[in-house]
Amino acid sequence: MKYKIKRNDTVKVIAGKEKGKVGKVRTVLRDDNKVIVEGINMITKHVKRTQEAAGYKFRREAPLHISNVALFDSETNEVVKVAFQNEVGENGKRRTVRINKKTNQSID
Repeated sequence: MKYKIKRNDTVKVIAGKEKGKVGKVRTVLRDDNKVIVEGINMITKHVKRTQEAAGYKFRREAPLHISNVALFDSETNEVVKVAFQNEVGENGKRRTVRINKKTNQSID
């Protein structure tokens, strides 16, 4: 399955408690259909103490379902609908590119 969102894309959260926030995709978890976005959906992780080290807490991003985020265009400050289109390169090889449905311009 092709995903409309890739690593390092800017996305906007469209559902859930973090709705309306914008961030950069750090990781796409393909097996779980989830993404990790920088600074969004922060949780506190507790680590139990051991004989060698004291216990501690830290904050990290938790995954969001991929359907709860949408590609975001920072120039127009709008969410982008994405389509796929096949292109033929200079060397004659075919490749699939992401297209903005509204402007018909390539995103990649």
